[in-house]
Amino acid sequence: MPFLRNAWYVAMWAQDLTDTPKPQRILDEPLVFYRSSQGDIRALADACPHRYAPLHLGKIIGDRLRCQYHGLEFDGDGACVRNPHASGRIPPGARVKAYPAVEKHTLIWVWMGDGPGNPADIPDFSLFDTADPAVVSRREWMRMHAHYYRITENLLDLSHATILHEGVLGNEEMVAAKINLEQSGTTLKVSRFNQTVPPPRLYDLLFRRDGAAVDVWADIRWDLPGCLLNDTGATTPGGKRSDGTGVFGAHFLTPETETTTLYHFAAVRQNPRAWGEPIDSELRVLLSELRHEAFDAQDRVMIEGQQRNMDDAAVDKRKPVFLEVDAGPVRFRRIMDELIEKERAGLVEA
Repeated sequence: MPFLRNAWYVAMWAQDLTDTPKPQRILDEPLVFYRSSQGDIRALADACPHRYAPLHLGKIIGDRLRCQYHGLEFDGDGACVRNPHASGRIPPGARVKAYPAVEKHTLIWVWMGDGPGNPADIPDFSLFDTADPAVVSRREWMRMHAHYYRITENLLDLSHATILHEGVLGNEEMVAAKINLEQSGTTLKVSRFNQTVPPPRLYDLLFRRDGAAVDVWADIRWDLPGCLLNDTGATTPGGKRSDGTGVFGAHFLTPETETTTLYHFAAVRQNPRAWGEPIDSELRVLLSELRHEAFDAQDRVMIEGQQRNMDDAAVDKRKPVFLEVDAGPVRFRRIMDELIEKERAGLVEA
């Protein structure tokens, strides 16, 4: 399955790029990231052209990256600008591929396609720039052993929360909610709304902590290739969203290989309620625990198992079954298939 190349991919959280070079495999290509002396982000192919030593084992010298095997130094454009040996002659082939990379919305983004890419095309996650740090969760990541399509389809299918995450993010009373799908350009929005239902644990903890019935909303936005923002929360039955409280959950899915995905995630509480201590501190811990329960113990197990079945030749996959809850995943695949086909045909400009 080919990757979409003309797109901005999340490489890592900006906090994770420190003062040493950091390797990252993206679209099955080895890259190395580092900051210049001015703090600009540089991304190069992670192999020195002289005997292919990993550049991430090197040192940052001002704006250059030095190979720690024989000392060749490369600038941010990938050109070798110093050979410390003998005459100092730099062979014509002494350069590595450079990738456009920027820091935006507390993330490091890399352009994997042709041309320089336009940072203005990076999806809007400015909530991370403006939110009070007190309502922002830890910025985390994990590696999932599945194609990033599997994870995207899981997130765009909001109905799965009522079954797979029953008790935490959903319950039996929420299963029958209708799905609404909107498309604007290549951006998708999938929505569900439940009226007067028992509150799942997360929503009860965030909102009233009394077990009383609530209205629950869930809207998830997808921007290509794998950037999603889930706006979900609870309010009093018939009430306005602004009278309730909820969470913006951000999910960034970057193909590491065809079988592994770098999954970066964080959350921002919206219209948070202050309960005072020790409840506020306990709530922060519980929210982190619930998120790991949902992502790590439930989503990961199910999605990686699904991927194993899809890779298993003994599983009959000739006639897949589709339900109405698949509207978002099906539209996502259609958009990606069309864009990838245009790229392969040379019909897309960078």
